[in-house]
Amino acid sequence: MATRIAHRGPDDAGAWVDGAAGIALAHRRLSILDLSPAGHQPMASASGRWVLAYNGEVYNHLELRRELEAGGAAPAWRGHSDTETLLAAIEAWGVETTLKRSVGMFALALWDRQRRELWLARDRLGEKPLYYGWQGDTFLFGSELHALRAHPAFAGGIDRGALALLLRHNYVPAPYSIHPDISKLPPGNWLRIGPDRRDAKPVAYWSLAEVAERGMASPFAGSEEDAVEQLAELMGAAVRGQRVADVPLGALLSGGIDSTLVTALMQAQASQPVRTFTIGFEEGAYDEAVHARAVAAHLGTQHTELRLTGADALALVPRLPAMYDEPFADSSQLPTHLVMQLARQHVTVGLSGDAGDEMFGGYNRYFLGPKAWSRIGWMPLVMRRAVGAGLTALPASTLNRWLGPLARRAGIALPGDKAHKLGARLRHVRDPDDLYVSLVSEWPNPAGLVLGGFMPPNLLDDRSRWPRLADPVARMMALDGLTYMPDDILVKVDRASMAVSLETRAPFLDRDVVEFAWSLPMSMKLRDGRGKWLLRQLLDRHVPRELVERPKMGFGIPLDDWLRGPLRDWAEALLDETRLRREGFLQPEPIRETWKRHLAGQASFGYRLWSVLMFQAWLEAQGAAG
Repeated sequence: MATRIAHRGPDDAGAWVDGAAGIALAHRRLSILDLSPAGHQPMASASGRWVLAYNGEVYNHLELRRELEAGGAAPAWRGHSDTETLLAAIEAWGVETTLKRSVGMFALALWDRQRRELWLARDRLGEKPLYYGWQGDTFLFGSELHALRAHPAFAGGIDRGALALLLRHNYVPAPYSIHPDISKLPPGNWLRIGPDRRDAKPVAYWSLAEVAERGMASPFAGSEEDAVEQLAELMGAAVRGQRVADVPLGALLSGGIDSTLVTALMQAQASQPVRTFTIGFEEGAYDEAVHARAVAAHLGTQHTELRLTGADALALVPRLPAMYDEPFADSSQLPTHLVMQLARQHVTVGLSGDAGDEMFGGYNRYFLGPKAWSRIGWMPLVMRRAVGAGLTALPASTLNRWLGPLARRAGIALPGDKAHKLGARLRHVRDPDDLYVSLVSEWPNPAGLVLGGFMPPNLLDDRSRWPRLADPVARMMALDGLTYMPDDILVKVDRASMAVSLETRAPFLDRDVVEFAWSLPMSMKLRDGRGKWLLRQLLDRHVPRELVERPKMGFGIPLDDWLRGPLRDWAEALLDETRLRREGFLQPEPIRETWKRHLAGQASFGYRLWSVLMFQAWLEAQGAAG
């Protein structure tokens, strides 16, 4: 099982077995802190009661050590790894208190030899993955499904409800996985399994929903200048804590606001030029490399750039199913992996700007959605349907050409694509929450696209479980933080980086930064039709505004064009009607019709088709593997 995920830890391997208790822990190590044998895992506590296998970093572990020492609870330290700190804290304070005091990203398996209980736990926001489940009488757990599949008890199979969720979201949201009876542990949760706890359920030790509710109920009371100062202090501390490593470290720089701010703070704290890395595209509409290059030159970083073509994508696509242990269809997985691969040639740890959008209001839907609703919400449904039909009447590429200059002045990239997406959704929505759910969904009837499909219980469909926030934009941001961020963004980054043994760290996911962000009034996030107002104020101290002021592009690829061009033959083979019927998972007719319209340029369905293509490619790889 450990060998299957050797890419996550190529530097060392270890196993610990208690045959009488029926427990085995295995670990693959990517050495970041304490490169000596003193950091070897699985690691036993000083008393021998606890045995830990752990992936990730606890950034405040030196602070925890000082607390243990001050309280007289510190053992005779064997090394300076955070693994040893965690074990000492667990012995002194217990598991739950240690989890609440730990600031970092982690997934861990902890065996209590005294009580014969297994604890699993995951970090607050879900940066590190953890799968688990009973397969007959065997309880399996691991960082990736690759590891679980190696065990003889693993049953496999396809969960058709999870497949419907994949087609809806382009990812499988927690707690589900693509396999029946295998779950993802939700972020901020622990699970305890023992002789009398076979059916134990996850328990939250931290909740983003509760943080959002508390923050909005008791907002930041200081001035705008106070907020900038507080953000500067918190982000500076987060970057400082995440720069701690015994290996080379750099930054993943797109040239956008989030990654530029992280890089600027890193450079301000460093005595030498920070290593920075970016990916560029030959297709100009998607190319951010020129902006990253300008930012790097201003900050004085040591910058490395790689340009991506359709041929590069074609070469990488066959490797995606092996990299992502379950079907995953965020197409920015392609450039994300390539920038990680580039960075790994020079560093072992890379800081990123991930989560700035979710925490500080960066996505276009946060202001374009409410703006659109304010103009059409009064209309009867039949009239909204007519408006939606009008927005989708012309090809997106034509609208991009016609509206491009005007849209750029308004800070909007690819306006035709956005008009199509909005138009298709206006036909069915009844309120702003409907509009949000529609905007984050791809196929309109995903369960109907799956043979024997159904839609499992999930957060988006159960509004009784939504964070209790009066502001619809705040609800959007909170739901993104609970679903899209951990199950798409952080999955993409984790698999893309760990495939090349690169550790990524996200200062915007620091606990204190997240809690501060949710205390901010919305006016400090969204203002003048744009997001991230407060981040911009802080960034003004480091970088001229003109270097980062441009339409939000995201980290996308020209997927629509590539599917009509260099990826067409590959896609055609996977979408073959005879093949789809033989496999028996998907309805061929709507897929073939969507593919036909896409190829003809009647619509741009690249992102919708990508979920089917990634499932098909994954399914093919599973057959080859098994």
